[in-house]
Amino acid sequence: MGKETKLMVGTDITDDHLYEHCAFHADPGQQPLRIDKFLMNRIENVTRNKIQQAAKSGAIEVNGASVKSNYKVKGGDHIKVLFSHPPHENLLIPEAIDLDIQYEDDDLIVVNKKAGIVVHPGFGNYSGTLINGLLYHFEQLPLNSSDRPGLVHRIDKDTSGLLVVAKTEFSMANLSKQFQEKTSSRKYIALVWGDVKEDEGTIEGNIGRHPQNRLQMTVFPDTSSGKMAITHYSVIERLGYVTLIECRLETGRTHQIRTHLKYIGHTLFNDARYGGDNILKGTTFTKYRQFVQNCFTLLPRQALHAKTLGFEHPSQKKWMDFEAPLPHDMETTIDKWRNYAQHKHI
Repeated sequence: MGKETKLMVGTDITDDHLYEHCAFHADPGQQPLRIDKFLMNRIENVTRNKIQQAAKSGAIEVNGASVKSNYKVKGGDHIKVLFSHPPHENLLIPEAIDLDIQYEDDDLIVVNKKAGIVVHPGFGNYSGTLINGLLYHFEQLPLNSSDRPGLVHRIDKDTSGLLVVAKTEFSMANLSKQFQEKTSSRKYIALVWGDVKEDEGTIEGNIGRHPQNRLQMTVFPDTSSGKMAITHYSVIERLGYVTLIECRLETGRTHQIRTHLKYIGHTLFNDARYGGDNILKGTTFTKYRQFVQNCFTLLPRQALHAKTLGFEHPSQKKWMDFEAPLPHDMETTIDKWRNYAQHKHI
């Protein structure tokens, strides 16, 4: 393991050997756009401040020359983010992170991930990830096809809930096969904007990277692009301007629930990346807007929780089910909406 590298404001990079962490080509029709904003739309789980720090330290190059954060990206520009440490080896550093382990044996671990924790290291998140914590608690974990220790599947940074982690090569292969063949079971609880009319339904539509915003996924209904994705949902409770639903994944695409729910017009509550931080139209009452803002403060993330997880144990060959209760931020926000709806303020 290498020594942890931290990005320091105002520290120039002078090493002879730099390593490429990210690279992008601006489309020919790209309109002039500050490079910090450009990169915000292309690098996941990174803040604008971290991008600005990288530019200040000379770590961002355009067409081979270092640029500042106010550089305007133009069509055809070749952008690179460079650092003096390799992009993978020095990121896998064990850290004493508190993990909520629901179950553990010789083959696997089931973790209840807190919202706000990134699952694996990447640009802008070199430490504090779930993998950093796992490597501290478990020295040896098998690598998946992306060289990420133990990971069978993942959930987004601001989604809470259950993950299974493999401790052996055999468990990694077996569990990965279950997820690929759709024999595992995953259910999520989501609070969405709008009154979902049908009690239950299925959303089908290929999911792929959004052509304009590379941090978003989008649905390609004509199946010309993306990968097939299926999400089943059922209504738990209608609360006026929002609805509490359960989602069951048949496939496991990136941002699948977030993308599918936006596609049917019911974006996740406070999902900033997909527009869920915009207050649903329907009223202009000042008190209503303040109420929603208060809910956003209570739940400063998308309202999505991976509540249940089921799979066949790789070596014991018995079915295992796990359930994680709603975290406090979601439970409190749902209670507020329930109280609001009951008092007919809507």
